[in-house]
Amino acid sequence: MENQSSLDINPQPENTNTDKTVLKGLTLDELKNYFSQSGEPRFRGEQVFNWMYNHLVTDFFDMANLPKVLRTKLKDNCEIMTLEFVESEVSSLNGTKKYIFETKDKNKIESVIIPEEGRTTLCLSTQVGCPLDCKFCATGLMGYKINLTAGEIYDQYVLAAKDYGKENITNIVFMGMGEPLLNYNATVKALEIFAQELTTGISKKKITVSTAGIAPKIRDLADKNLNVKLALSLHSCFEDIRSKIMPINDKYPLRQNIDAVKYYARKTRTRITFEYIMLKDINDRDDDIEALWKICKEFPCKINVIPFNSLQHMNPAGLSAELEPTSPERIEEFVQQLRDKNITVMIRTTQGEDIAAACGQLAIKYTQ
Repeated sequence: MENQSSLDINPQPENTNTDKTVLKGLTLDELKNYFSQSGEPRFRGEQVFNWMYNHLVTDFFDMANLPKVLRTKLKDNCEIMTLEFVESEVSSLNGTKKYIFETKDKNKIESVIIPEEGRTTLCLSTQVGCPLDCKFCATGLMGYKINLTAGEIYDQYVLAAKDYGKENITNIVFMGMGEPLLNYNATVKALEIFAQELTTGISKKKITVSTAGIAPKIRDLADKNLNVKLALSLHSCFEDIRSKIMPINDKYPLRQNIDAVKYYARKTRTRITFEYIMLKDINDRDDDIEALWKICKEFPCKINVIPFNSLQHMNPAGLSAELEPTSPERIEEFVQQLRDKNITVMIRTTQGEDIAAACGQLAIKYTQ
């Protein structure tokens, strides 16, 4: 497998390897234009959009309000589905469900359903692998292969919703395999599709994009006025430590990212979430508590504290092999001290660790 440098933040373009026109992933305006240019009324684009993204239809002949001749024409010249279901696995501990899907060019990705009290979250992937090489993340250890298309991002929702029940999925996080803001165009298109009124089921307020910190793209996303929630993978408030565990920090330092998320918070009027994986003797010191407090008092935000999940299923080397989880006792103490400083902190319970579906564990082992 070709393994790109962790600092290569211009990965390959979206995969478009198909003989037919792929309609899944086109926005409402793009679909209207497609039908107009094909000699059909523009409103056909709205009809197909509604069938694909609202009703989750995967067969043109199920689009009842389209003329039969048009359905035949679409079947001969277009495709809807971009992914195929491979397998799924359910955690015996808490019901977390991991899906493996395959793209048309045989790349595999993982998506995860996370059931919690009062909500059920679907975690979507945006790349096959990841080029960032964060030391605590299994996806980084598998390397980077290719960007997903907007259709491939959305089809994770389609396949999961058909299996799990559309009505049962309440939240979506772009927090699976890959860095969403390094696949910016496809991520934005997927968000625009979710945001359309014709795409019912998931409110924009229930969608979160997680990033390791691509500062210019954070600002660009703010300017799109999609107003989805944003989570920054923080993991340390010290530049040297953050660079050690997250090499992308050398290119986009923490201070630059803090300024970008402050801009995002102001522009979108949303509260930023900081993701913070607890690593023994690396980011769980008293100095880290003080540094977190100084950042969090600057603007509305909250912290999700996450226990470090094992990477042993990836046979890690180097620093990744040396990382250890902070003890539960220290996590509780750490969190309480932050709360005593009036910082909103949530402890994310590990879910799906027994099936390698917990935070930071998603990866496909490639042998080719």
